[in-house]
Amino acid sequence: MTNLQNCLDSCSIYVGTYQKYNNGSLYCKWLNLSDYSDYDELLTAMYELHSDESEPEFMFQDYEHCSFFEKLGLIGESYISKEIYEIAEQINDSSYDIEVFESYVDCVGKMDFSSVCDGVMNYYVGEYSDDETFAQYMLEESIPESLPNFIYIDWEATARNLMYDYYSSDGYYFRA
Repeated sequence: MTNLQNCLDSCSIYVGTYQKYNNGSLYCKWLNLSDYSDYDELLTAMYELHSDESEPEFMFQDYEHCSFFEKLGLIGESYISKEIYEIAEQINDSSYDIEVFESYVDCVGKMDFSSVCDGVMNYYVGEYSDDETFAQYMLEESIPESLPNFIYIDWEATARNLMYDYYSSDGYYFRA
């Protein structure tokens, strides 16, 4: 399995055409993006699938596991960006899973991929089960080992205050 397949492995599109749809036909086929090495190869497969039309206008009647690409505007009902394979390759070449990139977009909003990539590289802190665990991890080194055992730390309140300077989504944490 190549790196490119890792990111795109679960991304599939259900490719039909507007002409077939308008004529009452739902003839389509699921295409897994990882089965193609690049956008041009995918496009060739779509043209071959609908070779009975002279100029097919593709309609993606459904797509699965492409929410990150959808959030970036790389895929929609009648559009798939040429950049989708390049972006998938950049994600696979990074040391982060696609979920980290998706969580960053959830935290800060839609932006171009270059900005998302920069944000992940510069602001990603890690993955934690909850805010309290994150707060404990962040502050453990600054708490002296000789702290008397009668001192109680309210981790919930500490986490609430700490989160003013951080974002989180699905367990992934980023500096604000």
